Amino acid sequence: MASRWGPLVGLALRCLWLLGAVLLMDASARPANHTSTRDRAANREENEILPPDHLNGVKLEMDGHLNRDFHQEVFLGKDLGGFDEDTEPRRSRRKLMVIFSKVDVNSDRKISAKEMQRWIMEKTAEHFQEAMEESKMHFRAVDPDGDGHVSWDEYKVRFLASKGHSEKEVADAIRLNEELKVDEETQEVLENLKDRWYQADSPPADLLLTEPEFLSFLHPEHSRGMLRFMVKEIVRDLDQDGDKQLSLPEFISLPVGTVENQQGQDMDDNWVRDRKKEFEELIDSDHDGIVTAEELESYMDPMNEYNALNEAKQMIAVADENQNQHLEPEEVLKYSEFFTGSKLVDYARSVHEEF
Repeated sequence: MASRWGPLVGLALRCLWLLGAVLLMDASARPANHTSTRDRAANREENEILPPDHLNGVKLEMDGHLNRDFHQEVFLGKDLGGFDEDTEPRRSRRKLMVIFSKVDVNSDRKISAKEMQRWIMEKTAEHFQEAMEESKMHFRAVDPDGDGHVSWDEYKVRFLASKGHSEKEVADAIRLNEELKVDEETQEVLENLKDRWYQADSPPADLLLTEPEFLSFLHPEHSRGMLRFMVKEIVRDLDQDGDKQLSLPEFISLPVGTVENQQGQDMDDNWVRDRKKEFEELIDSDHDGIVTAEELESYMDPMNEYNALNEAKQMIAVADENQNQHLEPEEVLKYSEFFTGSKLVDYARSVHEEF
């Protein structure tokens, strides 16, 4: 019996080895932090008490990478997860046309920049509300005595427990003012978190965060002071000459990993092209080749109406094939992947059915 199945087992093992090699090659070519919305959602529960790397409706990630899902987030709002690849295409097309009708306020079957701007602001507000609800839930998780305040030590205990440390041992060490044994990486994260905790602690500073302050800690986009702090950190990470401003070379030179094959080279080329376009067309508002902290803060402010109008015009330009400065149903369906993350086939034939 063993001799009968031996060749098949060997073949299966070789297939598994080849599959693993392909997956490793693909991973090595992938730029950092290009995680999809679905992947981030899967990891949310694990790191629920950590400030997220990704903020819905904000142009840059916390580490300075471009938010690849931004246009989908500000077009879909709460429907962001409703266009999965396995969703029935006809249903997705119909849902997209329902959204089109809502954006098209005057029902002329065309979306203007002003209509898109209004929609972007509305969807951004939805993300704000969702963040507030999540923060409220997480605040209760880290406020064990329910006194409406969370101390840095209480948060530190929960954070280290989420990293596998004994909650009781950590609490006892803090109470006895003993040194905690944590690895270098965790210690660095703790120091960064404490800096952010200080920033979120509104005067008078007491290292106790209220629920609104905890919201600012987790979601800096909700607080002008915290948004400014986030911008300061991004500038610090990208600024190579220490002038506290960003030149184009500094903005586009953020490492994206080692290029080992043509796929990796293409990703690097796309990285440079996308960041150059964003820098020149949207971030550098006075077009002097330098981005100040103030310009970056304005660009990243999700409730900036002027930015929302610029984004609306940019989104329309992507799909505006007839160059009339408006979006029409056929164009939105044809460029559905840009707006929803899913490519909906037979757009021209089905547009009249769905509308």
